[in-house]
Amino acid sequence: MAFDGLDSDAPRFYDDLAADNTREWWLANKARYDAVVRGPFEALAAELEPEFGQLKIFRPNRDVRFSADKSPYKLHIGMVSLTPVAYYLQLSATGLLIGGGSYDVPPAALARFRELVDDDRRGPEVEGLLSALAEDDLVPMSEDALRTAPRGYSIDHPRIELLRLKHLAVGRTEPLADWMWGPEVFDIVSDAWRGVGMWNGWIAQNLGDLLMRPDRERPGRR
Repeated sequence: MAFDGLDSDAPRFYDDLAADNTREWWLANKARYDAVVRGPFEALAAELEPEFGQLKIFRPNRDVRFSADKSPYKLHIGMVSLTPVAYYLQLSATGLLIGGGSYDVPPAALARFRELVDDDRRGPEVEGLLSALAEDDLVPMSEDALRTAPRGYSIDHPRIELLRLKHLAVGRTEPLADWMWGPEVFDIVSDAWRGVGMWNGWIAQNLGDLLMRPDRERPGRR
């Protein structure tokens, strides 16, 4: 399938799913999902892969085993690169989330990141990189950040906001816009991911093997 844009019916699909998130509705609308959501998303992934590597598109099913919300289906579709430091794209009823980095950070890697942020020389380096990314609206994903200082660090630390991070991911949201339904979305995502690549490169260089968990050491396990 040649890529000529995402489908403008995709946000409406997720609005409709939110109103009736049941297996019965899903089965009745599975062909619509394939046509207006997954098909164009797969075509976009195929266009992005030559530059950014193999991309996985997540299944629509939610893991409800440990959730009070038993709604069976996600209200978005996402793709991620198959690397420990990743690129990520998500489409929902409200628009796009474009980002990347390391989301599920192992404790040893997070501890090392905080040591670097605390360092008088390396800390400003991290700040400078993130400031450069912020010029393109790529900012740390801090929704789950600590509310106070991590153990061993002062609440008055000059880089306390970075020390509070639990995920080493950056991203930006794009509200629904006409450019998403044409080929321009490929250029916009590519440009944003090139910025994310600067952050990914820093993480890989400075945290390296600390990012690997035992269940990720074999290819294809993600």
